[in-house]
Amino acid sequence: MPHQGEILQDAIKNSGISITRIVDDLGITRPTMYRKFKERELDYIFVKRVGEIIGHDFSNDFTLPQQTGLSFGVTQTSRSVTNMSDNSAVSRSAVAVGAGSDSSKDLMLLQQKYIALLEAYNELLLKVYGPK
Repeated sequence: MPHQGEILQDAIKNSGISITRIVDDLGITRPTMYRKFKERELDYIFVKRVGEIIGHDFSNDFTLPQQTGLSFGVTQTSRSVTNMSDNSAVSRSAVAVGAGSDSSKDLMLLQQKYIALLEAYNELLLKVYGPK
């Protein structure tokens, strides 16, 4: 039986949307996405964000006990990020998540934001200083 990373990978392949577009919309790197494909269990917020990008509802695909009560539908908002070097605007997707009473969900959300911030910082360092 395929694990969640494999299910995610298959859904992306079947969507016809490129990995490049997905990782750009998520604000992560390609290697991070390929690591996600190898994971047996994925964070539901990450899965929701991918589902929004590719137009796929994963609620029927993932049936682990901790995920059955979770809704994979979210509201999508967009914001514009400006690159100071060439003043071009890049559209990024953000997931609006209500403040819940479940601290583990809040912690997972903060973890995802922290990872995205670190990856953006690393990309900025590469742009400024170039590869070694």
